[in-house]
Amino acid sequence: MEKDPEEEGFVIKDKRMFDKSGEVRPTEPGKAKEKETVEEEQPPKREAKEKAPLPEINFPSFLLSLSTSAMYHFGDFPDPGSKETKRDLAAAKQTIDILNMLKEKTEGNLDDREKELLDGILFELRMRYVKEKENK
Repeated sequence: MEKDPEEEGFVIKDKRMFDKSGEVRPTEPGKAKEKETVEEEQPPKREAKEKAPLPEINFPSFLLSLSTSAMYHFGDFPDPGSKETKRDLAAAKQTIDILNMLKEKTEGNLDDREKELLDGILFELRMRYVKEKENK
């Protein structure tokens, strides 16, 4: 006599990678193919070698990043996408204004080196802005 499927109950399948002794379980032939298809569907991973390590995030590197942004807007660097050099004095002025705001908001909270760096960056960018404005 055949058993009714409803009377059989349920089956538990252990899908853990390791057995009780800690050894890696052998993979079932059908399961290996499933894993291969899943891996093929996933986008390829980029190798770590492609990305350069990012610089440390601190106040001086933040200031230098903003000053580089201003220089980009002065037309010192080409756009990475189009390779064209563009001048945008309004954006350069906005970046200078942001640096000035940072100077005002951090007054009395910077060490001597940070204060000198911020003052130097602001002086250089302001002089450059005046020069660029005259040559417009």
